[in-house]
Amino acid sequence: MEKVADVRGITIYDDFAHHPTAIATTLDGLRKKIGDAPIIAVIEPRSNSMKLGAHRDGLPESVSQADQVVWYAPPNLGWDLAATVAGGSVPSTVCDSLEAIIARVHSQAQPGTHIVIMSNGGFGGLHGKLAEALK
Repeated sequence: MEKVADVRGITIYDDFAHHPTAIATTLDGLRKKIGDAPIIAVIEPRSNSMKLGAHRDGLPESVSQADQVVWYAPPNLGWDLAATVAGGSVPSTVCDSLEAIIARVHSQAQPGTHIVIMSNGGFGGLHGKLAEALK
């Protein structure tokens, strides 16, 4: 996990989490570091195995250390992400565009919030776009 921005007291991280175990490990580590501060996880299921849904059953539990999760449902996803995460214990939003992700995170993030963007790719430049929107 790499810190990529700090805007108005909101910290943005990048992480190469690409399956439920990696997602859980990252969020557990951050939770231990920051205590009770809010965590918003933004997750793109980009790897081939994630796109095929191979890990979908483990996703709801993998985010248990986050306070909120924003999931990206790309058009080429071969399974119903919203149905998969609907039963999870963490409030989740599924978005189908970067603009929707930015709007959701912008409306929820306050000073002291930690945002972890998880993907095994560039995520359409979301890190920089989100940092700019939060200014």
